[in-house]
Amino acid sequence: MGAHTPYPPSSATETSDAVPPVTSSAITSSAPRATPPVWAVLLAACAGQFLVVLDVSVVNMALPSMRSSLELGETGLQWVVNAYVLTFAGFLLLGGRAADLFGRKRVFLLGLGLFTAASLAGGLAQEPWQLIAARAVQGVGAAVVSPATLTILTTTFPHGPARTRAIGTWTAVGAGGGAAGALVGGLLTEYLSWRWVLLVNVPVGALVLVAATVWLAESRSGAARRLDMPGAVLVTAGLAALAYGIVQTEAHGWSAAASLVPMLAGLALLGVFLTVEARTKEPLMPLRLFRVRAVSAANAVMTVFGAGMFAMWYFMSLYLQNVLHYSPVKAGLAFLPHTLSIVLGSKLAPRLMARIDGKTLAIVGGTLAAIGFGWQSRMDADGTFLGTVLGPALVMSLGSGLLMTPLAAAATSGATASDAGLVSGLVNTSRQMGGALGLSVLATVAAERISSARGHGDTAEKALAAGYAQAFTVATGIVAAATVLMVVALPRTSAATAGPGGGGADRSA
Repeated sequence: MGAHTPYPPSSATETSDAVPPVTSSAITSSAPRATPPVWAVLLAACAGQFLVVLDVSVVNMALPSMRSSLELGETGLQWVVNAYVLTFAGFLLLGGRAADLFGRKRVFLLGLGLFTAASLAGGLAQEPWQLIAARAVQGVGAAVVSPATLTILTTTFPHGPARTRAIGTWTAVGAGGGAAGALVGGLLTEYLSWRWVLLVNVPVGALVLVAATVWLAESRSGAARRLDMPGAVLVTAGLAALAYGIVQTEAHGWSAAASLVPMLAGLALLGVFLTVEARTKEPLMPLRLFRVRAVSAANAVMTVFGAGMFAMWYFMSLYLQNVLHYSPVKAGLAFLPHTLSIVLGSKLAPRLMARIDGKTLAIVGGTLAAIGFGWQSRMDADGTFLGTVLGPALVMSLGSGLLMTPLAAAATSGATASDAGLVSGLVNTSRQMGGALGLSVLATVAAERISSARGHGDTAEKALAAGYAQAFTVATGIVAAATVLMVVALPRTSAATAGPGGGGADRSA
């Protein structure tokens, strides 16, 4: 998907000093320096993406140790996770647009430097507020880095099979980062300290900074160097308020003022944002993008699927530790099938897109994922790794990996080069906001089922297993709905040049 129609010419001139042209008229050389190898560009971009996705989940295994070390209360503990997710989701659009206007390499380095410095501050925190503040700044840095990584790839690799394979690698690395969080967090917490789930980012981040400085070439849109600051403030505040309200539903319910007030305020701010964007000459998010069917449909599917997919990591982690009584390291190791399967699916997707169109592949992936989620919903208190975890893990993870690459390719295929960073930000925003909403809904469903089971006299393990199984049942319905949305909304494309062997594709990716 997204690798079969000619890349639209940009409305603004692109400047780049070292990358192959996306279109011969859209890129001009600005310095007589050697072209960096494409493998180096791919490595630097994917390393940055791995770090920021890893930190969404890596702290989960360390939360009990953080609570005892810093005497965090339940609310403070919740915000160790939420501070990162909220700022990550809220600043993604701004980060994507900044990459287009101020230079993809410059913004990537700035965001990665901020992320690395915040990781150091969090790892050295002595008070709860210091840790929470560091996590919030980490989220801002991640929001700047993440869209820049995809933009670097879409402006480095020409439209076609090479770009499809690069996006497949980027997707696999991102999926692997999210999946590896449990294992990495468990190992670091059990054998070193909770502080190392943050401090490990410092040497890795510094290494990527050096590599990116050497290998990446600067490129940016030729448009005026200004940001739509009113739009940036409105969309960031709106998304953050909406996400905060969604998170509050787990503790207070959907009808409580603590949930409704921020959600309504967030929706109102987003409404004002749309009004501003429709009237400003240089909008942060040009509404014309949503007239492109591939962009609007892929982001809609990404939002819905993200709402269901979060169950795989969150509730499986709880099931393994609270019901099967795995240690942090053993629970992390139990996620290896998830990790390997989702990476395999992401790497297979570009090759399969050479033979079948992206829409068909995405539907196949969504169907497999729904089957896997439904299978996992049969978990109980007497489960085992081989009998309860392994089979569903392989199926739902493989399906997820297969569908993410065609969705990402579709979401970026209809945009011009000058909008590449913005569209990349939209992809990540859709996934994160869908995940925040879905996790809140699923956590509420699980809590209600657990309470009901305990009321009927079930043991703690049976009640917890029943709640987690109910969450997977609802997640199955969400993933199935995302698959139906693919059937209805995603455009169908030719597979003639989608992958290796098509049209003499460049195999350097």
